Amino acid sequence: MAGNTFGKIFQITSWGESHGPAIGVVVDGCPPGLPLSPEHIQADLDRRHPGGDLPAASPRKEPDRVEILSGTFEGRTTGTPISLIIFNKDAISKSYEQLRDIYRPGHGDITYQGKYGLRDHRGGGRASARETATRVAAGAVANQVLAPAGIRVCAYTVMLGGIVAKRRDLAAISQNSLCCPDHEVIAAMNARIDEVRRQGDSLGGIVEIRVNGCPVGLGEPVFDKLDGELARAMMSIGAVKGVEIGQGFAAAALTGWQNNDPITPEGFSHNNAGGILAGISSGDTIIIRVAVKPIPSIAREQQTINRERQAVKIKIGGRHDISAIPRIIPVCEAMTKLVLADHLLRQSTLR
Repeated sequence: MAGNTFGKIFQITSWGESHGPAIGVVVDGCPPGLPLSPEHIQADLDRRHPGGDLPAASPRKEPDRVEILSGTFEGRTTGTPISLIIFNKDAISKSYEQLRDIYRPGHGDITYQGKYGLRDHRGGGRASARETATRVAAGAVANQVLAPAGIRVCAYTVMLGGIVAKRRDLAAISQNSLCCPDHEVIAAMNARIDEVRRQGDSLGGIVEIRVNGCPVGLGEPVFDKLDGELARAMMSIGAVKGVEIGQGFAAAALTGWQNNDPITPEGFSHNNAGGILAGISSGDTIIIRVAVKPIPSIAREQQTINRERQAVKIKIGGRHDISAIPRIIPVCEAMTKLVLADHLLRQSTLR
């Protein structure tokens, strides 16, 4: 298997490149009878697509209109493979011609060349963040599996450029372009974006994902633990460099008495475990955080080499985000939904 397929029962295979004619995904294993139309998918794609009014976003204008080619009849899933396609409309490949023989720092250019002996230099090809649109589309299909079970997934910005959100006012997420749950830090985040843009640089941050309504029992021993599957899903996103569940790394500084979540007749009195115990969902809220690296395409001069391994300097022009946040947020939600839909269907086979 070449690494383009994800999931066991609810399974997706994504395809396409940043500057190819189109990108797409095939979803297999979706139960029949679920409502599904382009409108169910488009709302999530609209949150991810480039060319909107997001302060840190690329000016590339892609409408990302999804078409359903198979797997539905009269607005409902048939149980057969669902094929989704998104045509690329605003790819300007000539902007990348100078990079044909140069390896960009922080990108997969040098590793793709080493693995395959050739690479698509136009926007990163298969390694481009453009591929994540297919995950968002597939995640919207997964949501149709999760919604009847009452499972809800929400992600938001908790740190951007070193500025940390102190509050978790979930109602505020939809009220600002950075999807931040703390109104008091949004102005500082936007100011930081403007500052770094003027410097020709980029920013990283942290996204938190919250899952409510997840039942007890999702996850498999020993190698398909739910937290392990979620971590793998998050790390498959190109910009993600770290994942933690619940207290995560902070738990390493606690004692067992401090870290354990007391169990009462009403449920858990704390949630340091992040809703997962022994790799199986506990019924509590699942909390995941992902560390998002700065966008590697920057206008500042950097040291690199060309295919002849000669030292060269590079400044990367073209149209690039200042930060993957907030456009990465629906991608994180989608990967969470894909894992949960797969495990929900796997659990149903036990009963």
